[in-house]
Amino acid sequence: MRAVAVQTFGAPDGMAMVDVPAPEPGPGQVTIAVEAIGVGGVDAMIRRGTLSGYGFGSGHILGSEVAGTVTAVGVDVEPSWIGERVWAFTGTGGGYAEQAVAAVDHLERIPAGLTNETAVALGSSGAVAHFALQHAHFAPGESVLIRGAAGSIGLLAVQLARTASAIAVTTSSPDRGRRLRELGATHVLDRSGTGDGPATYDVILDVIAGPDLPSFLPKLSPNGRLVVLGAVAGPLPAGLTDQLMQSFQKSLSLATFSLDTIPVPARALVRRDQFAAAARGELDAVVHDVLGLDEAAKAHEQMDAGQVFGRIVLKP
Repeated sequence: MRAVAVQTFGAPDGMAMVDVPAPEPGPGQVTIAVEAIGVGGVDAMIRRGTLSGYGFGSGHILGSEVAGTVTAVGVDVEPSWIGERVWAFTGTGGGYAEQAVAAVDHLERIPAGLTNETAVALGSSGAVAHFALQHAHFAPGESVLIRGAAGSIGLLAVQLARTASAIAVTTSSPDRGRRLRELGATHVLDRSGTGDGPATYDVILDVIAGPDLPSFLPKLSPNGRLVVLGAVAGPLPAGLTDQLMQSFQKSLSLATFSLDTIPVPARALVRRDQFAAAARGELDAVVHDVLGLDEAAKAHEQMDAGQVFGRIVLKP
């Protein structure tokens, strides 16, 4: 089968189309004929070689979420899965391919009225946004600032935080600001955090991290919580502890969040509810563009250039 693998870590042109054996389902797994692939920020971090602690080698196939039809099951999996249209989490790779395997516990049936493309734009990002707000102890009526709101996680966080007294977003253009207001944002700031929003916020969700993160700590209200969901601009800089101590009387909190800490059944329940809401038109998972699998490098170039609003989807 065809798949896209990282031959050289770094720039997007280090990815290449390769021919590899089709995967066979092991115990507790299914094989999926892939029809849509979500392109996420973690894919870009793996491709760049900046995601530490995993030791990916040359030939690694990117992609953590796919949608398609189950074609085979492992010996201990119910045969009734065969023929089902599903969303699946494939782990740290294996999704940029014509076929993929996934654990049966990481499948979700896609309801009628929801496209495969929407499923992979929503499946992981919606759950991250939901549980990140929960991790931040967000309560209705509080104010929220979302840094990196034009990505798939940020877009869904805007919609899920609609009970906030104010939802501010950072973005790079007036057009993006307009589109974010349509989804529920009440204030639009530039990427430095300057704009028409409140002076401080109860919660800040940050998908960006990188060297500019410290400039957002003063934007927290007393008892404010900043939760880092991603690091597309690089790791957290040194000196954050000192800055928190300088604001000791404000009782600020800085935390990281990974969906890996949420039990799989809890993720599945939220994902099922969000899929149903999207099918009813109550939740908008924005698909930026649909490209062919052989255009994976183009998708990554657009992400690196900050040109994506929502999520790019690949189709084999």
